[in-house]
Amino acid sequence: MNKTSFEWMNGFLISALTYAALFYLNAWLTSHLAYSFGVSWIYLPAGLRLFLTLIFGLSGAIGIAIASFLTCYLGDFTPDLIACIGIGLISGFAPYLARIFAASNIKIASNLSDLSLPKLAICILIYAALSAGLHQWWFVVRDLDESGAVNHFLVMFTGDVLGTVVLIGLIKYSLDLLKPFRRLN
Repeated sequence: MNKTSFEWMNGFLISALTYAALFYLNAWLTSHLAYSFGVSWIYLPAGLRLFLTLIFGLSGAIGIAIASFLTCYLGDFTPDLIACIGIGLISGFAPYLARIFAASNIKIASNLSDLSLPKLAICILIYAALSAGLHQWWFVVRDLDESGAVNHFLVMFTGDVLGTVVLIGLIKYSLDLLKPFRRLN
């Protein structure tokens, strides 16, 4: 299915803006759950990363990558341009790689019509492992890791899984609340 440039731009903008907004909301809501700078026990934007790349594909991944780069470079994390570019690319493309891997290995339709709970759970675990692993590898390469990549990997993996489950649960609950209003139309 070919996307029009309007659809592609919408996916890009929605992904960039919602990811940046949830990034800051998550920082405010879960600051007491931070393990170390950039690593949290619950990371809600992880769920949004997966959700947006499942829906929008490449345009979502690029939107997330740019928003992640900007929040990193313009925020408190590190003024190192190369480190922030890598963090942005990993943030946007780890869920996209998980999408590609899941679509080809567990047979998920491009329109997500056959996305079941077991398939979604596999996507979440693949994504969390890729994201945490690539982030921790990059932190070690750029000398941003202060307490050990293994510890940070485990916490980031846990935070990405929990954040994704919580966010998807909130989306499902919200959709269930809207069901009575959809029947009225």
